Amino acid sequence: MDFDTDKYQVYTWKSWWNLHWIINPVMAVNELLLGQRVPEVSLLDKTSVKPALKRTYVPCPHCGKLHDNMTWSSHNGTAFKNWFGLYCYNCGGIIPCLKNWFSLLLLTLTYPVWGWFKGNLKKRWLEKQPARYKELELENVPNPFEGYGWVKQGLQWGLFMFIIMTFIFPFFIGEAINWKRILVGIPVWTLAGLLFGFSMKLVVGKTGKK
Repeated sequence: MDFDTDKYQVYTWKSWWNLHWIINPVMAVNELLLGQRVPEVSLLDKTSVKPALKRTYVPCPHCGKLHDNMTWSSHNGTAFKNWFGLYCYNCGGIIPCLKNWFSLLLLTLTYPVWGWFKGNLKKRWLEKQPARYKELELENVPNPFEGYGWVKQGLQWGLFMFIIMTFIFPFFIGEAINWKRILVGIPVWTLAGLLFGFSMKLVVGKTGKK
């Protein structure tokens, strides 16, 4: 697709945030377990002075519709469960998304287990998508990182990762779950969560030039 580069800043895998999504092993958890996805292409409106969260659009390569970034948000209940990609409610197509390298590796290694069911899983997933987008709210979606919201969001993310990395991951790889791991994990993931929340506040809250 061709875009008006005078109006939009085009972001692909080359942007720092998208590269972070691709190479950070932690993002594999968001991608595989939560179904949180990042589109291969997104557009930032350079002519708007709104925060980045409110002036970002995702183009559908199938029908050309520019979707408001808030189409896929926790407020609308569509931020997660997007395992096969981002659904375009305009044409029913699937908008391609970036793939975390670690989740790709894991999916490749386990393909003999889940590959047999991929077709049925995708079909059932697609059947459920139209209902998820019937009552979208795009205009008054709150910024979850605004004010001190970044602290709440960061700590929630840190708690989620603490549970995954301290209890669930060691269990599956056969490592011991002990007090040392727990006591080290608490400050590490608290700090990591706060850094994540603050970085998101900066990214999504950046306003355009007047």
